[in-house]
Amino acid sequence: MSESTTTVVADEIERALGGLDFDEVKKTYWNQNEFIHLERWLPAAIVERMVAEVERVRPAVHRNYIPRHKKGGSVSYYTLVEQAPTILALYRAPAFIRFLANVTGQPLQPCPESDPHSCALYFYTEPGDHIGFHFDTSYYKGSRYTVLVGLIERSSSRLVCQLFKDDPGGRPLVELQLATHPGTLVAFNGDKLWHAITPLGEHEERVSLTLEYVTDPSMSAVKRLFSNLKDSFAYFGLKTVFAGRARTVSR
Repeated sequence: MSESTTTVVADEIERALGGLDFDEVKKTYWNQNEFIHLERWLPAAIVERMVAEVERVRPAVHRNYIPRHKKGGSVSYYTLVEQAPTILALYRAPAFIRFLANVTGQPLQPCPESDPHSCALYFYTEPGDHIGFHFDTSYYKGSRYTVLVGLIERSSSRLVCQLFKDDPGGRPLVELQLATHPGTLVAFNGDKLWHAITPLGEHEERVSLTLEYVTDPSMSAVKRLFSNLKDSFAYFGLKTVFAGRARTVSR
């Protein structure tokens, strides 16, 4: 990653953070059961670079289909680390991680280099592409927090978020249906937000970036195997997951 890319992203993130009312953002996050939505928040200078990287990695998209659950395409961290310097600079930006840690009240850090899901692109490009309702369950010993960033939004598809699902305090469920326009950021506790992507229509396209952060990057061998198999069959393919992981271990 070039120093100029890192510097550009760092400067733009600092500028964007300077325009936020942090106390209000944090209050909203907790009032919404650890969920926040910032419409078109990321600066255009970063978004334009990331969209260009989307086009660069498009040939590497791995299509997957699980009946009654999900259909779409994915590009793993292993490809992004080699071909998408702006995306990686955002994922690792110290000011961005501090902001997320301060909002969540947790000591967040990027996932290990061996995790193909840590920083990935998701392509919805064919009619019917979608993903059913799910939590972003963590296999790590610590908690996992998810950041979604909209990059391409030319669709009627929506991110459906159900707040307070199975809330122990009995708060009524609230459903939001969000368009993830370029630069829009959504951040949440993976164990608390029940969410889905509605099916894509004809001649539509939607591409989003997911960034994952954890409080403890350790994971048992059994859960690592299960996580790798899930990522292989549901997202990136066996060759990508296991060959990519071998490359990161040998670095």
